[in-house]
Amino acid sequence: MGIPLLQKLRVGSYVVRQRLSGRARYPLVLMLEPLFRCNLACAGCGKIDYPDPILNQRISVKDALEAVDECGAPVVSIAGGEPLLHKELPQIVRGIIARKKFVYLCTNALLMEKRLKDYEPSPYFVWSVHLDGNKEDHDKSVCQEGTYDRAVAAIKAAKAKGFRCNINCTLFNTADPERMARFFDDVMAMGVDGITVSPGYAYERAPDQQHFLNRATTKNLFRNIFKRGNGGRNWSFSQSSLFLDFLAGNQTYHCTPWGNPTRTVFGWQRPCYLLGEGYAKTFKELMESTDWDAYGTGNYEKCANCMVHSGYEASAVNDAISNPLKAFAVAMRGVRTEGAMAPEINLSAQRPAQFMFSRHVAEKLEEIDAQKRVAEPAE
Repeated sequence: MGIPLLQKLRVGSYVVRQRLSGRARYPLVLMLEPLFRCNLACAGCGKIDYPDPILNQRISVKDALEAVDECGAPVVSIAGGEPLLHKELPQIVRGIIARKKFVYLCTNALLMEKRLKDYEPSPYFVWSVHLDGNKEDHDKSVCQEGTYDRAVAAIKAAKAKGFRCNINCTLFNTADPERMARFFDDVMAMGVDGITVSPGYAYERAPDQQHFLNRATTKNLFRNIFKRGNGGRNWSFSQSSLFLDFLAGNQTYHCTPWGNPTRTVFGWQRPCYLLGEGYAKTFKELMESTDWDAYGTGNYEKCANCMVHSGYEASAVNDAISNPLKAFAVAMRGVRTEGAMAPEINLSAQRPAQFMFSRHVAEKLEEIDAQKRVAEPAE
C-alpha cells in the first residue's frame, strides 16, 4: 500500500474539517526547503542555480517548526537541495513527528546510509529517495555515475532497519515506457513501499531545457507506461488514483497551487514550489495577498505544460473527496490507457511569462550582506 491507512484517515479527516469550516483554500502538503545546497548538479534542476552566499543559507530549527505550525498541513515534504546536508535536520524531523505530521524526507541518498543512525522508524516518517529510472537512466539524469547503486544500497539498509521507503521519480522526454515499467517492477521487488512519480517541470534556469515534457507528450508517456503495468495496478503509488488518471489524460484539472505551499530560505514562495515569483514573510500573507487566479495552466505562460504533482495532486485529492466512487473505480480497474482523452485547457488567454529570478537573488544578497554588516563587531 503506497499510502498507509493511518495517513489516509488523518489526511481525509483534515480535508473534511476544512470543508465543513467553509475554508476554500487550505494546504495539504508543506514543501519545506531548509537549504538549496546540493551534492549533485542535475541538468534538469532549477534549485541550485544560486550564488554561494544563498547556497550557504539554512532555515533554523525554530523557523522550520514555526512554518509547520503556521501552515498546519498534515504532511511535510522536506526537499532541497539535499536536506541531509543540513546539520540540524534530525531535530527538525523529530519536531515535526512530535506534532503528528507525516514527514517525507526527500534525498538523493548519497549521505543516507551514513545518516540512518540519526533517525528512528516511525509511522510518521518516510525516506523518499530520488531515483529517475534504472541505473543507466538515473545516473545520466543526475549527471554522476554510481548514484543509482548507492541509492539502492541505502534503501536496502533503511528497509533492514524498519524504515518506510518511497522513491520519487521525475520523467523527461527521454523516458522509455518499457524501461520505466521494468524499473517500477524492480523497485517493487526491492521492497519499496511506494512510488511518487511526476513529469519534469521546465525550470527556467535549468541547464538542460530540451528534455522537458509538454502536456500531450506527458499523457501519452504515462498511458504507455501504465498499460504495461495493468493500468498501474502492478505498482504501489504514494499518490491518489485520480492524479495518476490525470497524468494519463483522463481528467481535466486546474492547478491548486496553495495545496503545496513552499517555505524556503527566501520566505514563503509565491505561488508554488515550482515558481518563485515573489515571497511572503508569513503563511497568512502568502494565502491572503497572492493573486492565485494569475497562475496555473491557461492563466500563465510558465504554467502551460505543467502537470506536476505539487500542483495537481491536491486537485485530484479534492476531486476524490467530492467523488469517492469515481476515485474508487479508478483504483479498482486501473488507469485507462485507451480511448479519447479529457479536454485540454485553453491557453489562448494566458498572460506572458515574467522573469524575476535575478531580482529576487539580488534582493536576498543585499539582505545577507546587511545582516553580515550588523553582525560584524564595530572597529
